[in-house]
Amino acid sequence: MSIGIALMGLLVGFLVGLTGVGGAALLTPVLILIGVNPSIAVGTDLVYNSITKLFGVFGHWRQKTVNLQMVKYLAIGSIPSAAIAIGALHFFEASYHNQEQIIRNALGYVLIFVSLAIIFKTFFEKRLRPNRIQAKPLSEKKGLTILIGCIFGFIVGLTSLGSGSLFAVAMIYLYKMKTSEMVGTDITHAFFLVTVAGLLHIGFGTVNYMLVGNLLMGSIPGVLVGSTISAKVPTRPLRAVVAVLIFVSGIKLI
Repeated sequence: MSIGIALMGLLVGFLVGLTGVGGAALLTPVLILIGVNPSIAVGTDLVYNSITKLFGVFGHWRQKTVNLQMVKYLAIGSIPSAAIAIGALHFFEASYHNQEQIIRNALGYVLIFVSLAIIFKTFFEKRLRPNRIQAKPLSEKKGLTILIGCIFGFIVGLTSLGSGSLFAVAMIYLYKMKTSEMVGTDITHAFFLVTVAGLLHIGFGTVNYMLVGNLLMGSIPGVLVGSTISAKVPTRPLRAVVAVLIFVSGIKLI
């Protein structure tokens, strides 16, 4: 079982490194479909995500490609909202079937949304024309930024999905940022969000540490190999294929 999980981590890490598609959207549904308790799958994925994103934060911090003001506004909304979602899941813990059904259904719908977000980001990002909202300074969009954090933070807390992909689409459409700054800001905020959410799951005892270790054992080399060859492989068609796989996983979970 541990070898199989490590190999799954290797494959997911390879696809993440190759295409840039978030690991949670690939990993969480697979864990549930192979029989892992949905609550354990979400908690385990959040802790795993926190560790993997930490390396990305260091890199972007050194390159000074993080908009700390935006990270703060997003976190003000997303972290309390994720905590509420996790608390709500814990409330339904006594009724296991209700909790399992809530997570599976939420995951299914969010996976479908994430797959569409990946398609949008892959094929339409460069075609977007500047809009009025983008032109406004961040100080005038404080309320909007916090609201985005609230909405997507709840989704992340409930499903572990979207800490990168959903926020990235919002940044593309609503904010005028360099690509490097968008990626750095996105991954830094995602790190804080999934770390707090992961700690809450640890507190509720819904994290499988052996699973986290086995996934990391496979995914770290997978990410390194995937990112190394990504420049030599056309990633847009691969992203589209991964998006279709995520979409199908979402349909299966509903």
